[in-house]
Amino acid sequence: MNWDIVEGKWKQFTGSAKENWGKLTDDDLNQAAGKRDQLVGKIQEKYGVAKDEAEKQVDDWSAKL
Repeated sequence: MNWDIVEGKWKQFTGSAKENWGKLTDDDLNQAAGKRDQLVGKIQEKYGVAKDEAEKQVDDWSAKL
């Protein structure tokens, strides 16, 4: 899915994001506010993965939306 659509409908997708990344809090998701780079950064921080891995996870997740 086009990331512009995800960003525009972020509130609708936060539930799906929480299911996918259970360690992310509501505050984390609110801070990301649909910004891809912010979400990648939060995943890196909470899960201790490299940027490439976090970006792959976000890409895989957004493709399923």
